[in-house]
Amino acid sequence: MGAATSVSVTNPVIPVRMLDIDSTPTNILVEPIRLAGIIEDSIVDGPGVRFVVFVQGCPHNCKGCHNPEAQDFDGGFNANIYKLADKIVKSRTTKLTFSGGEPFCKAKELAKIARLIEAEKRGIEIMTYTGYLYEELLEMAKTDTGVKELLTVTNYLKDGRFEQDKKTMDCFYRGSSNQRIFDITCYPNSTKAKLIERREDLK
Repeated sequence: MGAATSVSVTNPVIPVRMLDIDSTPTNILVEPIRLAGIIEDSIVDGPGVRFVVFVQGCPHNCKGCHNPEAQDFDGGFNANIYKLADKIVKSRTTKLTFSGGEPFCKAKELAKIARLIEAEKRGIEIMTYTGYLYEELLEMAKTDTGVKELLTVTNYLKDGRFEQDKKTMDCFYRGSSNQRIFDITCYPNSTKAKLIERREDLK
């Protein structure tokens, strides 16, 4: 498991669904996204107090996955991306984390959410947790516009699948020592992302 693995051992429970971003009683959705849940004020999913969106569905199936409930693509619940974006805009924080599940399986939807938020709440900082390697995502982005869009709106990227034999409590915002954090604000102008090796280098 990649993104969901690194949610944090101190906050392991996928939050219950938020009814005000769910589908209407008639199940009419305007551009839905399937979620596992949200947390409005996390302090373990990246630097600062963050609004965290956990998408539903992950292809990685990492042994020891921290959020196995988020793996099934048919699990979770549908949310309206416009209502979700509005909820984030109205939140207290300007820091947002996309986790899961695997965010890049919902790349186009998450990128649109990010742009909707940025239009109303300037200076939003986004961290995306993924089980893919940064190098893999760069290749995917050559043919998948959704992946390219999500990379473009992301400031910090945590990459790599969770590896149980490398599980550690010593790596900030990561579950296993093989995982990395990059500053990718240079993308798409450059692919030479900066590897973050110290917690204090994260704003």
